[in-house]
Amino acid sequence: MRATEAKFLDFLQKSPQFVIPIYQRTYSWTKRECRQLWDDIIRTGSDLDISAHFVGSIVYIEESLYQVSSQSPLLVIDGQQRLTTITLILEALARQLRDNEPVPGFSAKKLRSYYLLNPLEDGERRFKLLLTQTDKTSLLALTQQKSLPAEPSMRITENFNFFQKQVKNLDTNFSALCNGLAKLVLVDVALSRDQDNPQTIFESMNSTGRALSQADLIRNFILMRLDPTHQA
Repeated sequence: MRATEAKFLDFLQKSPQFVIPIYQRTYSWTKRECRQLWDDIIRTGSDLDISAHFVGSIVYIEESLYQVSSQSPLLVIDGQQRLTTITLILEALARQLRDNEPVPGFSAKKLRSYYLLNPLEDGERRFKLLLTQTDKTSLLALTQQKSLPAEPSMRITENFNFFQKQVKNLDTNFSALCNGLAKLVLVDVALSRDQDNPQTIFESMNSTGRALSQADLIRNFILMRLDPTHQA
């Protein structure tokens, strides 16, 4: 395991792709958690005396001990909620900015090219974040500005609508939001399949939240040992 501090946006930009394995629960943040994160971002971006806001860790599996260095997808063990929520904020902001760039590095084109998409890739590799089940199809539709599927993810849809409303309420004063996003920091935790036990880490990280059922644990134990292409 290797853990380092990183700016959230820098981490997104350098990472090839995040994949949420099928054994993980679906996206579950409610408006309460989204409101809290939004308020934290705006507060941080509005205060010159605040240099950073810590949003937790992103834990993922890669083939070696070193930080992101290849184009292989990264399997997320912990951090789905934060990754997805900030992706929704970035998409809402990109739609509102269009060709404007109120803060250097923050235009619709740059947000999509750096943090939402891999513009030189094709197929699913084109997307920075791949969720599971209806979350996946709903998020991909949003990041492509396409119509939502017939049965969209409720959480993805509701939270995106919430952030879209919040961004619109800023009118054209996007500085606090952009600066706040730029100040977000996380702990980048890279696991090695050879030296770390992702099942043990997954159970440990989830032990403080809603208890995992025996069925959850058995399913996770089996699926974590399969190649991602065989987990569907």
